[in-house]
Amino acid sequence: MLRFAQEKHFGTIFGPEMAVLTAMTKINDIGEVMDRYRVYLTVEKGLSENTAEGYLADVHKLLRYLNDAGTGVEHASRQDLEAFVCTLHDVGIQPRSQARIISGIKSFYRYLKIEGYVEQNPTTMLSQPKIGRHLPDVLTLEEIDRMIACIDMSKPEGIRNRAIVETLYGCGLRVSELVDLRISDIFDDEEYVVVHGKGDKQRLVPISPVALELIGNYVEQVRNYLTVKRGSEDVLFLNRRGSRLSRVMVFYIVKDLCELAGIRKQVSPHTLRHSFATHLLEGGANLRAIQQMLGHESITTTEIYVHIDRSLLRDEILAHHPRNQR
Repeated sequence: MLRFAQEKHFGTIFGPEMAVLTAMTKINDIGEVMDRYRVYLTVEKGLSENTAEGYLADVHKLLRYLNDAGTGVEHASRQDLEAFVCTLHDVGIQPRSQARIISGIKSFYRYLKIEGYVEQNPTTMLSQPKIGRHLPDVLTLEEIDRMIACIDMSKPEGIRNRAIVETLYGCGLRVSELVDLRISDIFDDEEYVVVHGKGDKQRLVPISPVALELIGNYVEQVRNYLTVKRGSEDVLFLNRRGSRLSRVMVFYIVKDLCELAGIRKQVSPHTLRHSFATHLLEGGANLRAIQQMLGHESITTTEIYVHIDRSLLRDEILAHHPRNQR
C-alpha cells in the first residue's frame, strides 16, 4: 500500500506523464493481487470472511473467463465484461446471482483503480440485470435427488425415466436433443455422446459413467424387448409401442416426478438444463466450457470464444458435476 501511495505522490510531483505510468502498474502475480484484495475487503471495507470469500469467488469466475479469452484483467474492456455478463445469462444464471457477481466485479475494479493497476474503470457503465425478469426455476441437488427417489424402478418405464432424468441433468440437453438421441451417438469407451442441436449442428458432450450405466440398463432390460417401429431402430428412448418419445411425453415425465417429490416450482425438462449449468458454475467449472457443453451460439462476437481441448472439457465437466462427486 505504501509503495503505491508513493508512486501516486511521485506522479503528482513529476506531472501527468508520470501519473499515467503509475496508473498502469503491471500485474505480475494475480494471486498476490487477490491476496491484497482480500485484505482490502476484510480490513478496509470491514466485510466478513464469508462475504469476502463470495466476492473473491465471483472475481475468480471473471479471471478464468478472461484467461480463456487471452485478456489480462488489467486490459479488459467494457465490451469484454459485457460479454462475460451475457454469457452468465446465456448459461441460465438467474438475475439475482448475475447482479451479485457484477457487484463483486465492480468492487474489484474499484480496488484495481485505487491501487493503480488500471487507468480507467471499465465497470463504470456496466449495467445490472433487471431483477424482475423471469427465468425458469433452478432445482437444487436435493430436489433432483427427491425426483429420482420417486421413480419406480420395478417398472420398465421407471428404468427408462431414470436414464432420461440422468441424461437431461448430467449432459444439460434440450428436450429436443434428448428425444433425437440415437444409440449410435453414444461412445461408451470415450464417455461422449454426439448431440444434434439447433440448426442440425453437432457437438460432442461428455457423459458420466453413472448416466452410461443407467442407459445400458435401460437398453438391456427394456428397449431390447420392445417391438421397435420402422424408422426408430436407432433411436435411444422409445415409448412402450416402440416409437420415439415425443417432447410432450418428456414434459409429462418431469412434471409428474416433481409433483410426486412435492416440488412446487414451475419445472420443465429445460429446468434440468438450467440446473446443470448453474450447479457447474457454482461448483467452479469453467464458464466457457459450460457454454460449449450447452451448444450456445456466440452472443457477442465469435472471437471471444476459444477452442476447448476436448479432453480438458470432459475432465472439467466430470470433475465439477455434483452427480460425479458421490
